[in-house]
Amino acid sequence: MRKSILLLAAIALSVSCKKSGQENQLQAADWLIGTWENQDPQGKMIEIWSKANDSIYIGESYYIKAKDTLHSEQIQLVQNGELVQYIPTVKGQNNDQPVNFNLTSKTDKELVFENPKHDFPQKIVYKKITADSLVATISGTQQGKASSESYPMRKK
Repeated sequence: MRKSILLLAAIALSVSCKKSGQENQLQAADWLIGTWENQDPQGKMIEIWSKANDSIYIGESYYIKAKDTLHSEQIQLVQNGELVQYIPTVKGQNNDQPVNFNLTSKTDKELVFENPKHDFPQKIVYKKITADSLVATISGTQQGKASSESYPMRKK
């Protein structure tokens, strides 16, 4: 009986350690949480990130010119097992269906998501510059040519 209890305790500890390791994958993105802005002469880009729970972060991105929203997307950053995905849904694109980008690389200051089968972008990178600034870059091939767009943002 005692051996059974010890075995169950060891299994529970093993499972909880694996769960903690999985949580750490998504926790690498904690620095994204908050409201980020980029103001340029054409308008303002706002990106808002919040933590829904240990396995889902929610993002919203808007590009506003005067009082008109020219572009908006809903984003989920989801951990399912060992897989972390960046999943944007853009109204008017991809038949309003989400597109999955897998986390392919992460450091304390950079998250890289890729989907080589997507039309554009194929790569999304968030790079932390300081505690209150980051650069989001989308890149890939567009109309047969390499293309890249960067969006420096400040935390509000």
